[in-house]
Formats: sequence, C-alpha cells, structure tokens
Amino acid sequence: MFLPALALIAALQASSLPASPPAGTGVVIREADTMVRQVPPHNGEGMSTAYRISDGVPNRAMEFRKRVLHQGAAIGLHPIAHDEVYYVVSGEGEVTSDGVTTSMRAGDAAYLFDGNVVGIRQTGEVDLVLIISYPLAQRKN
Repeated sequence: MFLPALALIAALQASSLPASPPAGTGVVIREADTMVRQVPPHNGEGMSTAYRISDGVPNRAMEFRKRVLHQGAAIGLHPIAHDEVYYVVSGEGEVTSDGVTTSMRAGDAAYLFDGNVVGIRQTGEVDLVLIISYPLAQRKN
C-alpha cells in the first residue's frame, strides 16, 4: 500500500512540471542591442522606441519589452490573448481597458486580463517609458 502511494505522489509532482525545460544558463541582454525606432503597434500613432529585450532569448516562455512612447504617441486598441502588465518607469499616460481609461504615471502598473481590448497613450510633457510583459502560449526559440 505504501509503494503505490509513493508512485502516485511522484506522478502528480511530475505532472506539475513545465511542459518544456528551460534552455539552460540564463542570458544577459543589452537593451541598446534591441532598440528599434518605429510607429507603435496595433495601428498606433506617433513614434516610439522599442526595446525588444526578450526576442533573442532561446526557448523563452514570456515576452519582456521596454517601449518609449514619444510625445503624442499611442499603442492602438487591440485584444489580448493573455494577461499582460504595463509598468510605467517614467512619464505620464492613459491606459484603456475595455473602454475604461485611467491615468498612469511613474510607479503605476496596469494589470490587463486575457480577452481585454487595451491600448495606451502618452499624455505628459516627457516621453512615457513602459515595461511590458506577458506570457507566451508556448515556448519560443
């Protein structure tokens, strides 16, 4: 009776492990190596500087990005298929989630939910600097 219980516990523990193992040793990414100047995504307005920090990381399970929305710039409204966080490093803006718009400033974080229609706009006198992070449905190489 004791051995089958141990086998069941081992099977349950194994089933809670990630679907794929991490790539191994962590990596350091230099943000300057990931910088791209572009119109913000999702039919955005104005100009931004994107730092696609996690793009070059092999076998990653999440996205981690920095984006600078320059004066008057906005990431257009778009549906998301995962939870997502916009963290304001500096500047001011307005985040919209499912039609509700809320002001944000340095130190604020917007936790946005799977299925929401979201976007964010720079509104202050200085650039809006954001960290954006969200999980991937599966690991990416």
